Amino acid sequence: MGTRMSAGKKRTAGKVTQTSSRGEKQTQKVLLCSGGRYESHANAQVRATIMDGLEDCFGKGNVIAAHVMTAASAIRTLKPALVFAMGSYLPESTYYGEIAREARQIGAVTTFWATEDPYEQDAHYQIGYDFDVIFSCDRWGHNFYQRDRVFHLPLGACPKLHYVPLERNTEKTIDVLFCGVAFSSRKEVVRNLMPLLQQLNIRIIGPGWGEMGIGFSDARIEKQQLIELYSRSRLVLNLGRSLHFENKRFAIAPSTPGPRTFEAAAAGAFQVFHEETYELRRYYEADEIPVFSNRDDFEQIISRYLRDDGLRFEMAKKAQERTMKEHLYGHRIRQAVEYLKAEKLL
Repeated sequence: MGTRMSAGKKRTAGKVTQTSSRGEKQTQKVLLCSGGRYESHANAQVRATIMDGLEDCFGKGNVIAAHVMTAASAIRTLKPALVFAMGSYLPESTYYGEIAREARQIGAVTTFWATEDPYEQDAHYQIGYDFDVIFSCDRWGHNFYQRDRVFHLPLGACPKLHYVPLERNTEKTIDVLFCGVAFSSRKEVVRNLMPLLQQLNIRIIGPGWGEMGIGFSDARIEKQQLIELYSRSRLVLNLGRSLHFENKRFAIAPSTPGPRTFEAAAAGAFQVFHEETYELRRYYEADEIPVFSNRDDFEQIISRYLRDDGLRFEMAKKAQERTMKEHLYGHRIRQAVEYLKAEKLL
């Protein structure tokens, strides 16, 4: 990478300081580009929160966002020191190759944060060799890129959008809440829990759920509405997703918890996590988020936690505190910068 550096330039953490002929220092910019057509609705919302994380790390005036369709032109005009692409790399009409070429011509460091892994892993050739560094949101999936400089970088929470101060005496009118699309894997879990759920006041909300009866709804919930529902719920189910766009070659099973885990914890929700791997314990302890893998486990959770308001409050508080200390997008971007520094790119 040293051949990309022109005389008179010095890279620091996230910025390039260039000395002009008059001895003046000029701070260059970071460009965030995203906007692939096939991003999921949930991860499309992640883009704004990643912008906040970049600004938290680099400074608000040093980060510019551009849509993937106009990013190459923005690079030519703004000449950023770091091009930080993120999101989905589908379909083939996505212009990330052009973005990387423009960045190379001006000596910018290029990174891609794949926030849809592993659900479209078969199409990673779209970005696999164009960027200096790949960050993957999935720990297991990041092993399948077949190139160097690929690092695991989980998603997170945004304090502006997700943090809600916990109040001990908030009225709880919902026993069990789940919000999200009714993917087949989620329906399977819920059907298995139905003998227990039918005895409780439940709200299972999202496209595809309405057919399952009382307590289920096909409605889409806006982020602010969801956070309000968290505050009114005793237990919040956390169920993984199973919508795979392009993941047939290796059939990679998702491992890292999705962004909703960190968002709900920041909002003060008491989460009950459906466990398929032990990955959650890399982020939260057992006294912060309990897990279940079958109906018997879930029945024990209901028996222990549903009516113990004090215990749920203390556990949700611990999960929220850990999120604010370790799992915000500002933390993730700083981790990305550390990887780039270790690779001597910054």
